[in-house]
Order: sequence, then C-alpha cells, then structure tokens
Amino acid sequence: MVSSGSAPVPLQHPEQTDASAEGRWALVIFNDDVTPYDTVIVALVHATACTIQEAEIETWEAHHFGSCQVHFGDQIECEAAGQIVSSYGIKTEVRPEWAVE
Repeated sequence: MVSSGSAPVPLQHPEQTDASAEGRWALVIFNDDVTPYDTVIVALVHATACTIQEAEIETWEAHHFGSCQVHFGDQIECEAAGQIVSSYGIKTEVRPEWAVE
C-alpha cells in the first residue's frame, strides 16, 4: 500500500483573491477500469492527508458507485488536491459541494 518513505504532503493555502474560490467545494474522483485500487489509495492519502482506511472506503465507493467526493475545502485547496490525484492518472472534478439553483 503506502510505502514508509512516502509521507503525506500538506496542502498549501495560498491567499484567496478570487471570490469564486470562497465557500465549500468538493473534489470528486471517478472510477475507471485501468487504475489499480492501491494506486488510488496512495493518491488519496498523498493528496488529502486522509487515513488509509478513509482512502480505502472512498476508493470502494468510487469503484461501486462510479464516483466519490473525497475532499472538501475551498476551491483552491480542492484544485490543489485534484492536481495531485490527477497526476496518478485518476479522473477528477472540483465542484461546489452543493449546487446553487
């Protein structure tokens, strides 16, 4: 699973200057038939500093339901985490946690 030499990297929180970055956002991952389970788990722990157990649950949900919200925060934080997860070959999307209608 996670090698002992791969400690989670804390997310950087740059100054927010864009009003659209305010509020609560979600990072969503999507299932595919290519990326191994262990790779997704490592990516989630690396990008979000979650526990292995949480990453396993989120990976299972994405695999069985097609997608899963894996991280919540402001837009900038979710986009930073999404870039890390995407670097592992996993499809991601950052969107507002609740759709405003």
